Amino acid sequence: MEDLDTASPAAKGSSKTMPLVALVVLTLLAGGGGWLVGGVLAPKPLSVEEAKIVEQAKAAVAHKKAKEAGEGGEESSKKDEGLPRIATEANGVVQLDAITTNLAYPTENWIRLEVALLFKGTPDVAMAEQIHQDIAAYMKTVSLQQIQGPRGFQYLKDDIEERVDLRSEGRVTNVIFRTFVIQ
Repeated sequence: MEDLDTASPAAKGSSKTMPLVALVVLTLLAGGGGWLVGGVLAPKPLSVEEAKIVEQAKAAVAHKKAKEAGEGGEESSKKDEGLPRIATEANGVVQLDAITTNLAYPTENWIRLEVALLFKGTPDVAMAEQIHQDIAAYMKTVSLQQIQGPRGFQYLKDDIEERVDLRSEGRVTNVIFRTFVIQ
């Protein structure tokens, strides 16, 4: 019995230190893992040659913007701020005017839709206007129940793409939905 009493305090002491040792080991593992992942993911510093190339590119862009602002005045410099517009006829993309109309049912709900058309080859602005009118007329026949949820939106998108394909006779390769709001 004496052996059991003397072993008991030693077991109690080791049971208190085990969680502390495990915590220290886990902390060291987590710190080492973080350091390792940080070293792998962190970008390497640029070499002197790469830094010079980046600075030259920045200077060329700044010079180009200054040149364009000098030719077009302040109005063109305001247009150039921010991201460049991708919807240009030079790219074969025609952005249609926003379509705002009420739904067939319930009539108090309104829908706003902005789309862009990607043409195969040079864009036809007259055809784009016809497509715009066709989409606007179609949106007046749609009910709220038809376009609710992701599946309803997908059906609407498929219907509009089918109408555009028929109207353009295959000249429009893609319909890009820019905004879609129901109020």
